[in-house]
Amino acid sequence: MKGTLAVLGEVNGVAAAALMRDGVLDDLLVDAPDDRIRPGAIFRARATRPMKGQGGLILSSPQGPLFFRQAKGIASGQRLIVQATTYAEGGKATPVTDRIVFKSRYCLVTPGAPGLNISRDIKDEERRVELRALCDGEVGEDGLGLVLRSVCAGADDDAVLDDVLEMLSLARQVLSESVEGDEELLLDGPDAQSLAWRDWPEADQVDAEPGAFERHGIEDEIDALGRANVSLGGGAHMYVEPTRAFVAVDVNTGGDTSPAAGLKANIAAIRALPRALRVRGLGGQIVVDAAPMPKKDRRQVEQAARMAFKSDSIETSLVGWTPLGHLEMQRKRERLPLKESLT
Repeated sequence: MKGTLAVLGEVNGVAAAALMRDGVLDDLLVDAPDDRIRPGAIFRARATRPMKGQGGLILSSPQGPLFFRQAKGIASGQRLIVQATTYAEGGKATPVTDRIVFKSRYCLVTPGAPGLNISRDIKDEERRVELRALCDGEVGEDGLGLVLRSVCAGADDDAVLDDVLEMLSLARQVLSESVEGDEELLLDGPDAQSLAWRDWPEADQVDAEPGAFERHGIEDEIDALGRANVSLGGGAHMYVEPTRAFVAVDVNTGGDTSPAAGLKANIAAIRALPRALRVRGLGGQIVVDAAPMPKKDRRQVEQAARMAFKSDSIETSLVGWTPLGHLEMQRKRERLPLKESLT
């Protein structure tokens, strides 16, 4: 089918959400196991021991150890309100920050950064004025800031205002908790279907009825993600394989032996890579073993990478080329690898 379809359901008994674009699986969110801390979770935690070699310290929480990068001026036993930023790597403490952000579909609430800001992606000046008038009176003098997201450009005013009021109320409720007290989970991170509502664009169709995943072939699509091979067309393909240290991407030209085969395959791989990583839930260090091509063509591949990841929802930084000709990237671990979610 043409257009976008959001499918809400379960896979292997785990709640999930799938986004189909023109009949192709474009995004997939699957709930993490109960023993994993979700990004966005807010804790009252206690400082335990410094990690001198890493310039941070370990905090204890009801759901396991947390890693706080800034240790200066924090004494052992001190209580902190912190928020999980990413999923933890295997066997490591979950990274957290004390810069709390409450994020919803239409807005961000930013404690300690007061004022009303509107996304720069909203270019229509008349709409910006309308949004400012709509929400300006809701930002008080309690140190809470408000950022209206780009989706507000075409949203209903009542929906925007309701969301803003709900998030401001939630922020005030959570922040009213005293720093002193027992270690506690103050707010859990969003689940898969909540993330779909928060971060995906409004779909042309939504199917949340029982059996939706089976009805739209989502389970078959997920099974296919278990294979590392990703076709790039014209016989070219790439392998996307997570290792313990990084995600390895191997690009191959297939049967094409023309002089431009390497450049064509590499650009096709870079354009397909955001989706391949997104639906598999992969992040961290990404190392692309590019198909052979002249060094002068690297600039074209870099430009293709910047364009491809610019429209991706997950922050990815292009690091550069290694002496062996590998292209390195760093991608935020916003999601748990699909294999771990379905274990």
